[in-house]
Amino acid sequence: MRTLIGCLVMAAMLLGAPPMAAAGTKKKAKAAPRAAKPVHKMTKAEKIRAFIKLVKEMGKVPRSCRLKGKTLKGKVKIVKSFPDFKVKRVTSFPDLKVKWVTSFPDKCGKWKKVSSFPDFKIKWVTSFPDFTIKIVTSFPGVR
Repeated sequence: MRTLIGCLVMAAMLLGAPPMAAAGTKKKAKAAPRAAKPVHKMTKAEKIRAFIKLVKEMGKVPRSCRLKGKTLKGKVKIVKSFPDFKVKRVTSFPDLKVKWVTSFPDKCGKWKKVSSFPDFKIKWVTSFPDFTIKIVTSFPGVR
């Protein structure tokens, strides 16, 4: 039961619900920029929809192009151990389209291979990836 509640709280946070104030405090939490209900005011149907949305988006790249606190653009180092992301190359239905560039990797999906000072590190895998990519020559980004 506690796991379900934790997932619902995470789903509410992803949907932009403001954080709940701790019990016994008089301060109210600041409202989020989006108009969303806190978890304790959601109906059961809204909680279920939020949970389903959370489950569907797990492991995929959101439109913000940020995953695990890192933006998926910039300098990339390919490593064999301790990666930030495990990535699988596919030919169809990728989570992210990637264009390898030599300069200005400044947009979502534009990556530049480096050997030092990367923005994030990836490891090529064949199973259980964090997300999938397709190498393209034009129109990189989230599909």
